[in-house]
Amino acid sequence: MSIKTMPVWKWVLLLIASFILALVMYAFSQLASDAVKPDFLKWFVSIIVSVVMIALYAVFVQWFEKQPAKDIPLRKIPADTGKGLAIGAAFMLVVTLVMMLCGLYQIDSVRADDPIPLVTAFFLFLYVAVGEEILFRGVLFRWIDEKWGFIAAMVVSALLFGFMHLGQPGSSWWSSLAIAIEAGLLLGAAYKYSGTLWLPIGIHWAWNFVQGNIFGFEVSGGDAGNSLLKATVKGPEILTGGSFGAEASVITVVLGLALSVWFLLRIRRTTQPR
Repeated sequence: MSIKTMPVWKWVLLLIASFILALVMYAFSQLASDAVKPDFLKWFVSIIVSVVMIALYAVFVQWFEKQPAKDIPLRKIPADTGKGLAIGAAFMLVVTLVMMLCGLYQIDSVRADDPIPLVTAFFLFLYVAVGEEILFRGVLFRWIDEKWGFIAAMVVSALLFGFMHLGQPGSSWWSSLAIAIEAGLLLGAAYKYSGTLWLPIGIHWAWNFVQGNIFGFEVSGGDAGNSLLKATVKGPEILTGGSFGAEASVITVVLGLALSVWFLLRIRRTTQPR
């Protein structure tokens, strides 16, 4: 039975089951990474956990939908993930440069003495990106898109993704709405445009790492740990994001929405008859 023809009650039950499965996997990932002490072992644990989550997603789709998961083609991992990493890193670079030009962000020093914590953070953000993209794009977005259409999928998945962050330190209704607009819409549009999970995974991965461990912002209100740059962020919270980090800045919202529109225009162009 396809998602489109599935009764609503069954669709809702399967969606709840998928959320529970994703939360269990996410909790296991955090426990596994916390239990490992040498940093270099955390790298391998993060990779293994990410691979396991992707494999479980493939099994989940095959079992419940009776078809292979078409959005995780192995041949597109290098290209789409690489593009996503570049887009996510470039986006956070532009956000930070705009803040610098506005006098909101000032670099105090550069920490280049020990790269190990940065590498560790890079790999830890991998399973965060994989787990959240499987849940919000691979399951929620795709299922709503197939059953009720693209617009419904964009709006619902973005809002749920944003308000999932409501319990984070320093969060507010505005910070959750900001994430929904700047990231939820962007990641949904990137997923629809590419047809794979690899592009939004790459964007999400670099977004978190560069924001927190390169430029030193809080990541969704949480301390990302060591960062390459130590900086002073000062100014109105609506512009800086306050204690929640750059994601609650109206600058990030505007730039994220602009990038989402760019993806939407690309989607429209590729779907128009020729």
